[in-house]
Amino acid sequence: MSASSTAATLRQWVARPWVIAATLLLIILLWLTSGLFSPERRPIDLPAPATPARTLSPVQVERLAAETVARVVMLSGRTAPARIVEVRAETSGRIVAIGAQRGTRVEAGALLLRLDSGDRLARLAQARAVLRQRELEYDGQLKLKPQGYISDAKLAEANAQLETARAELTRAQLDLARMAIRAPFAGALQERSVEIGDYVAPGTAVVTFIDDRTLIVAGSVAEAQIAGVVRGLKGQARLPTGKVVEGQLRYVAPVADEATRTFSVELEIANAKGDLPVGISAEIELPVGEALAHRLSPALLALDDAGVIGVKILGVDGRVQFVAAEVVRSSAEGVWIRGLPDPADVIIGGQGFVRSGDAVQVSRTAAPTESTPVAVR
Repeated sequence: MSASSTAATLRQWVARPWVIAATLLLIILLWLTSGLFSPERRPIDLPAPATPARTLSPVQVERLAAETVARVVMLSGRTAPARIVEVRAETSGRIVAIGAQRGTRVEAGALLLRLDSGDRLARLAQARAVLRQRELEYDGQLKLKPQGYISDAKLAEANAQLETARAELTRAQLDLARMAIRAPFAGALQERSVEIGDYVAPGTAVVTFIDDRTLIVAGSVAEAQIAGVVRGLKGQARLPTGKVVEGQLRYVAPVADEATRTFSVELEIANAKGDLPVGISAEIELPVGEALAHRLSPALLALDDAGVIGVKILGVDGRVQFVAAEVVRSSAEGVWIRGLPDPADVIIGGQGFVRSGDAVQVSRTAAPTESTPVAVR
């Protein structure tokens, strides 16, 4: 083919662009379908990477045996007077004397305040005179009754007048006695709301009086600890001063508080000398029986995913096991818990790095020496 004919052919192709596009499309299709007829290629099997051997977590285990301890319910409370009375005036009058100052400890019947008697002495003398007159009149008519000079109606009228005179005398005596406002029981005068010269009417509050010879320590017991807490149970209260006093439960609420789900209790303690302060915090200890429990450090206590308190131990299969436990009591020597098997292989080292069901590398502490039981407070 000559050069001139080739050039003419090229010009014809250029003049028809759709011919070029069709040619390129045919070439691409031939290239894509060429792989269908090539030999099958298999993936190369590569060796799987070697899995490193798992390292067991090391833990330290100590075998602990249960011991008998007193089960004690610990409460936070506050001291308070056994009785608080707001003394009120029973008659009217003006304050003329003060028998006891605020904070004074007095015996029952001691004078706290005195009111002006006014004309009460004269009214008392009048009531006595009227009573004497009515007695003479009744006696005279009673002597005339057998002769028939006095009717039964007249005699009954004289008797009624006599009883009225007696009531008037009693009323005058009581009114005069109420001029002296006295202590209702042995205790202390906490507050006085009146001074000399003040006028009071019947029902006016004049003095707040407390019974500080007997104190109570009020607290609340959780519903999970109420078993064994009954009225009459003996206990003790530890004051911030370090003093420990004995007492007895005088009150246990029969119904739990709806908001806190706790039962109010009151421990009554004697304070005859008045040396125990009132209104301070106190720690109540109520022994409610005995229990078998394991003593361990509070640092060994743990929480599971549900928030339950317990201890991690070594199970019979050699794996870590979480056991829910109840704290029976606590002191400076540790905590006593129950709910563990006896004896129990307690994990005392490395427990923070293992979970329930883990296989572990165990090292044991030396077996504890036999010792006499320690008295626990």
